[in-house]
Amino acid sequence: MKIFRATETDLSTTLLGLSERLGLGAGMVSEESRRKTIQAFGAPLEPLEIVRKVLTDVKRDGDAAVARYVALLDRVTLEPGEFRVPQAQMDAAWQRVAPQVRQALERAASNIERFQKHILPKPAAPLTNPEGGRVQVAYRPLERVAVYVPGGQASYPSTVLMTAIPAVVAGVREIVMFTPCGPDGTLRTETLAAARLAGVTELYRIGGVPAIAAAAYGTATIRRVDKIVGPGNLFVTLAKREVYGQADLDMLAGPSEVLVIADAKAEARFIAADLLSQAEHNPAAAVLLTPDEPLARRVVEELARQLETLSRAAAARDCLERYGFIGVTKDMDQAVALANQFAPEHLELAVAEPEKLLPRITSAGAVFLGQYTPEPVGDYVAGPSHVLPTGGTARFFSGLSVNDFLRTMSVLSYDRAALQKAAPDVDALARAEGLDAHARSATIRFEK
Repeated sequence: MKIFRATETDLSTTLLGLSERLGLGAGMVSEESRRKTIQAFGAPLEPLEIVRKVLTDVKRDGDAAVARYVALLDRVTLEPGEFRVPQAQMDAAWQRVAPQVRQALERAASNIERFQKHILPKPAAPLTNPEGGRVQVAYRPLERVAVYVPGGQASYPSTVLMTAIPAVVAGVREIVMFTPCGPDGTLRTETLAAARLAGVTELYRIGGVPAIAAAAYGTATIRRVDKIVGPGNLFVTLAKREVYGQADLDMLAGPSEVLVIADAKAEARFIAADLLSQAEHNPAAAVLLTPDEPLARRVVEELARQLETLSRAAAARDCLERYGFIGVTKDMDQAVALANQFAPEHLELAVAEPEKLLPRITSAGAVFLGQYTPEPVGDYVAGPSHVLPTGGTARFFSGLSVNDFLRTMSVLSYDRAALQKAAPDVDALARAEGLDAHARSATIRFEK
């Protein structure tokens, strides 16, 4: 990895360029996806062209289009009656999964549930306004939601827990999971076990754009949902964006990111390990900002040493070369400013007093305080969901939580005396807007 120095480089512009290369607008597609595109459509279509075609076809042809595209893109032949995974398969997987994995899943699920219950909104007491009217907010869970769990490069049972359990805590009755299956139509045991533990009520072995289309529009065998959550590749993210309005969304997430702010006392071994934990996703952003150049050099040395021990060394090395960034800042203030500009998915504060730095952090999906809070603890077991905003969208998106599965309804209650006090203002404002019927709706109740 190259070290960029604030004395030689505009770190802000360079970091912005990295964010743009990983963002939704970059159109990042793997070589495998390009190959599938040519095989399926006879030409290397642009991602958005593919997404719109699949969405249109599924909306029109339903199950037949889903089956056709699953066969074309994933090389899996499924009849509509085979889309859904029977509950018995989830139950059997729970019994088959390795005991240590089962225990880890149970502990992670318990932490996630406890945290989501802790932040579950508590209904506020009704407020009485000066006219005597009572106003309040009522919370109601969504009825039916889809959680999308990626497949492909790896199995993600942790994502099953991180998406489904917040919905369960919110009180969602129907939790519909979509995930791509292998060439033989099967799903990984760990994924099935996690679905059973998390409370998934329907599981479909369908991935990619067909899954998003089925969730948003519905088919003969898959009823449409109210909301779609969960991460995915470029095609999934573009599909989510296209169906917004047919269903609600959590966010538009892209490649994973970690940004570490470190001071001179930080341990280079730890930082290197944390950067590599993201780099093995490839593509992903792995960024270090520090005012201490000796630390930056030690981290580069550690990265080279630790890379040799990784099973995914080639992918991680390629990621660091293309999307790695080590910036030596003028001071800690500049490091914080750059981090807020980048708005990373994961922000680690590897400094002596991270709690003092935290109030100055304004934009991050999740913040990890101190050298013994590595990002993967948030990926798996801490409790907050690991479904987080990426690509700088932490400036306006938040991580997934129980709140995303709740709707609010305003509730108003006026008696005669309260309305009589409010009616003159209603009348004046309604007539100012030229809406006589609105005005009369309030005043007619006091006409003789």
